[in-house]
Amino acid sequence: MKGVLLVNLGSPESPEPKDVKPYLDEFLMDKYVIDVPYLLRALLVRGIILRKRPENSAHAYAQIWTDEGSPLIVFSQRMHEKVKNQVEIPVALAMRYGTMTIEKGLQELKDQGVTDVMLLALYPQYAMASTTTIWVLADELVATKFPEMKLTKVPAFYNKPDFIKVLANSIKKHLEGFDYDHLLFSYHGIPKRHIRKTDVTKSHCKIDGSCCNTPSPAHEFCYRHQCFETTKQVVKLLGIPEGKYSQTFQSRLAGDKWLTPYTDVEINKMPAKGIKKLAVVTPAFVADCLETLEEIAMRANEDFKSHGGEEFFAVPCMNDEDEWCNVVANWVEDWSKN
Repeated sequence: MKGVLLVNLGSPESPEPKDVKPYLDEFLMDKYVIDVPYLLRALLVRGIILRKRPENSAHAYAQIWTDEGSPLIVFSQRMHEKVKNQVEIPVALAMRYGTMTIEKGLQELKDQGVTDVMLLALYPQYAMASTTTIWVLADELVATKFPEMKLTKVPAFYNKPDFIKVLANSIKKHLEGFDYDHLLFSYHGIPKRHIRKTDVTKSHCKIDGSCCNTPSPAHEFCYRHQCFETTKQVVKLLGIPEGKYSQTFQSRLAGDKWLTPYTDVEINKMPAKGIKKLAVVTPAFVADCLETLEEIAMRANEDFKSHGGEEFFAVPCMNDEDEWCNVVANWVEDWSKN
């Protein structure tokens, strides 16, 4: 029997430091997120980061928390319900970190008789710190606790025509009535070394001006290429002229060389360049979360205006929009019939 497991990042149980700290510990101690030897990772995370970060992050979470809970969880649950109601096979929802574990999701499917699982990581672009860690943990669980199950991993959908179309339609709908000077595509950043580590050719990814535009097998797992490709295809579909859009990377950690240009740095420069009305879209996320609601809609908005900007619009993620849920349901139906 076939079934589907949708997986997103996760969230603390509450915006209180006591709940944020264990969540951050699980997240940052993941060897695919901070990919250094265990002892160094433990020293960095538990000896330095977790001393102050939980309180700061708790304050940020408190600003976006809703009566229903974490926006990421709430939107993911709504999307899950809509998809589940459109298909004929079981669909479960899990998170990589926190209490809605992948193990619980697989158990839910097993209890319904599922043996063949479509594993859909809800990240459009492939990255070691997002997709790989979900795939590896799911493989480990199947090998140790669910040996009767078979996994079918859905590749990154960054360039699937139906995804591009629904993303472009969502952006267009939200931007109606906002006469922006510039549209910024802001993607979650990752360390440059992650790009090189996922390069299957071991030589293609130079992270220069050409490698992402030169065809290569490396692109199947290259986050940077896939971000540029998503932007390129959406811009083409929306007919946005050259010069009226750009692409940046957000949410970096200090001390590493991360993908550039940086979102916060570029946004602060824009008013001086004559960009007074800015719209920002975040296509690395399918559901609004801390990085979109607090980092972009709040902090980036404030920074833009403090540097001379006049109007700022953070384009919401697709969340549980019907058209997006329909696309996912179609993917499920297509797979279930194969």
